[in-house]
Amino acid sequence: MPELLRLIALDPDDLAVISANLQDALVRIGDMTYLSRSKRFVIVAARFDWLRARAGSMERCRAGLHFERVLKVARSGFSQGDGDTVLNLLSIVFEETEAPAGRVVLTFSAGAAIRLDVECLEAQLRDIGPRWKTKAQPGHLDDEQPQDSGAGAK
Repeated sequence: MPELLRLIALDPDDLAVISANLQDALVRIGDMTYLSRSKRFVIVAARFDWLRARAGSMERCRAGLHFERVLKVARSGFSQGDGDTVLNLLSIVFEETEAPAGRVVLTFSAGAAIRLDVECLEAQLRDIGPRWKTKAQPGHLDDEQPQDSGAGAK
């Protein structure tokens, strides 16, 4: 049984590690929410385990990601009402505005994106289970690798 991944991001370098571990995560629109009273943005995703893939095991697992001190959320390229639609997360970056404040930008395939205006960068990623096998490693149109449809997604 692989160890559960637990990461914290307090600066752009930390966030780059979280982004790399969440590359090609599958996210249902209905599994993202902004809790304005607690200034928290939460995502539950089906994370592809890139480290296990290097060892030859193609797996996804449930993971939770949350950002603290979120002041505002903006989305583009999708409607919050499309709760069952699944987006493919490509990257997460932090753009500083007035230190320590800035914007966290989550970029998804097909031109979808979310921008979080934050007081400062504070994020946490944690595997929350379960795990399941996939048929292939995720790929992109420019890649030579087969596409992962997330088969078996829980």
